[in-house]
Amino acid sequence: MATFFGSPPFPSHPISRTNRLCSSPQAPPPQQPTQPTPSQKLSATSAEPPSAATVKVQEEKASKPAIPARVESTDWIASTLTRRFGLGAGLAWVGFLAVGVISEQIKTRLEVSQEAADTRDVEKEEEVILPNGIRYYDLRVGGGASPRPGDLVVLDVKAKLQDSDEVLIDTFGGDRKPLALVMGSRPYSKGICDGVENVLRTMKAGGKRRVIIPPNLCFGEEGADLGSGVQIPPSATLEYIIEIDKVSIAPA
Repeated sequence: MATFFGSPPFPSHPISRTNRLCSSPQAPPPQQPTQPTPSQKLSATSAEPPSAATVKVQEEKASKPAIPARVESTDWIASTLTRRFGLGAGLAWVGFLAVGVISEQIKTRLEVSQEAADTRDVEKEEEVILPNGIRYYDLRVGGGASPRPGDLVVLDVKAKLQDSDEVLIDTFGGDRKPLALVMGSRPYSKGICDGVENVLRTMKAGGKRRVIIPPNLCFGEEGADLGSGVQIPPSATLEYIIEIDKVSIAPA
C-alpha cells in the first residue's frame, strides 16, 4: 500500500503492553499514628508498677507513728502572747496561772485554819427544844460552813434506842468509815432519817451534837430493818451523836 499512494511507508513499532494483575487489591495507604488522650495517659501511668523509690516512700509513711491530736489547754495563750508581745508577756501569763493555783491553795488552808480556830467545845450542855419536837445538846460548836440543799455532808453517827445501851449504828473510831449525805436527797440509808437532816441544817462543819428524835421524824410506827441483824422497833425514839466532818459541793 505504501507504494500505491506514493508515500513512504510508516515505520512499524511494536506496541508494548504492561501486564497488570487485576485480581490483586491495591495496598491501603499507611495510617498516621494517633496521640493518646489524657485519660489514656492516666490509666497507663496508673497501670505501671510503682518504682523502688515510690515503694520506699510509702513504707516510710506507713512506719511513721500517727501524730496525736493537740490537747486543748491554756498554753496557746502563752504562745500567742509571746509571739505578739515578746517573751515577757508569755512569762507573765504563766506567772498569773501559778499565782491563781497558789492563791486557791492558800485560801483552802486559811479556811481550814479558820474553821479549826472557830471550833470550840461546850463547857456546859444546854437543852434546845425545836418546834417539831427534836431535842439536842451541843457538845462542840463548829467553825466551818453550814450545810445547804445539795451540799455533800460527811458525818460520823452513833445511834441507839433512848434509855437503852444497845448501839444500832456507830461510825466513830477505828477503821470505820463515816457516812455521806447529800442534803435533800432521798431515800435515806445507813440509819439516817428526817430528824437527822433537820438537825444538820443548824450545825456547822466541825460541830458535834447529841440529838433525841421522836418516832414521827425517825422511822415511825413501823420501825425499820437496817440490815446485818439491826432492827429498829416500831414507834422508837432514837438518840444520836452526830459530828460533821466536812461540808462540800456535791459532785455532779
